[in-house]
Amino acid sequence: MSSYKSDFVKTVFERGFVQDCSDIDALDALANRTILTAYIGFDCTAPSLHAGSLLPIMLLRWLQKTGHQPIVLMGGGTTKVGDPSGKDKSRQLLSLENINENMLGIRNIFSKYLTFGDAPTDAIVVNNAEWLDNLNYIDFLRNYGRHFTINRMLKFDSVKLRLDREQPLSFLEFNYMILQAYDFLELARRYNCQMQMGGSDQWGNIINGVELGRRVDRTSLFGLTSPLLTSASDAKMGKTADGAIWLDNSSSHSDFQTSAYEFWQYWRNTEDRDVGRFLRLFTELPLEEIVKLETLAGAELNEAKKVLATSVTAMCHGQLAADEAALTAQNTFEAGGASLNLKTYQLPLSDLESGIKAIEILFLTGMAKSRGEARKLIKGGGCRVNDVIVENEVQIVKSEDINNDGVIKLSAGKKRHMLIRPI
Repeated sequence: MSSYKSDFVKTVFERGFVQDCSDIDALDALANRTILTAYIGFDCTAPSLHAGSLLPIMLLRWLQKTGHQPIVLMGGGTTKVGDPSGKDKSRQLLSLENINENMLGIRNIFSKYLTFGDAPTDAIVVNNAEWLDNLNYIDFLRNYGRHFTINRMLKFDSVKLRLDREQPLSFLEFNYMILQAYDFLELARRYNCQMQMGGSDQWGNIINGVELGRRVDRTSLFGLTSPLLTSASDAKMGKTADGAIWLDNSSSHSDFQTSAYEFWQYWRNTEDRDVGRFLRLFTELPLEEIVKLETLAGAELNEAKKVLATSVTAMCHGQLAADEAALTAQNTFEAGGASLNLKTYQLPLSDLESGIKAIEILFLTGMAKSRGEARKLIKGGGCRVNDVIVENEVQIVKSEDINNDGVIKLSAGKKRHMLIRPI
């Protein structure tokens, strides 16, 4: 049994969210006697967030569910600089227009996970451009720069990694950790924010903020980090061979959206060793139920993966979309059908009447990134049309392949499917 008193600290420890904490006993005591305000920062580098951002989002969600107030800090200011943490090279600098556009897309995602409003525990969104855009550089250096030593900053992983690999680290990026520390100070002053949370690669930056608050305002602040998440086979969280798994299925940028079905499939394909861990981190299922699910073995473990996929998808896209995705998967995989909820590619009927090589249709639909990849897939018996294996790369897909639903089901491997719809 956990010895912690506060629901928040007990929950995040039991579910595996904690890597490091600056003073866990003092934090536990504070969270047990009052409403704690804490934040996580999100830079605006894309118009959506991907599944790799889901862990910090769930951390904010549990903060609120256990009676505390989350702050979502949008990096309207820091995105102009670029966080060097975990990067081998500088981020591409974005225009102000791109940053503001990305911010609008990202803000919408949080409404799925957090309750916003005016109540004491309602979440708020803050843009750090409010204070960073108007800084006087000389005054900022005099007031805050003197609290940071180059000696110590060179030891932080975000800097050390780049230098060890002899990759350039610009002075612009070097300033990022000072700006992040200053964010924490401003949030403490403006919103009585007492804690910053983030990934373990942010530990040095977070501790900078804790110490800056102590030195400048004599304020007791806290830092808490979560493990950087990879799968059991060391794959990066939120990424697949086909690209990122986005938390948005309606982004105005098609490259930054993932359908509810694809999202469901990503979680359904979780590796066996990750099922229990992911159920703890990405769902709200009771721990007793998770223990039962993770002890399943063999084919029964697939049922636990379906529970994981449906639970995570329901939170992100709604219960109806999650149930439809589960049904689509059942029809597609278990019943051998061609569910109309699968991703669709429109192709002129005239092309199908003339006939098009299977190798070309794999490339056109994006099921293969190149014709060479398509050829390799076909030679390995991994391409199917209406669940029938394509025997060779010159085999023709034609209008006669259109099934009773008015589509052609195209499959690449066992888990990737698409519908070709003639127009």
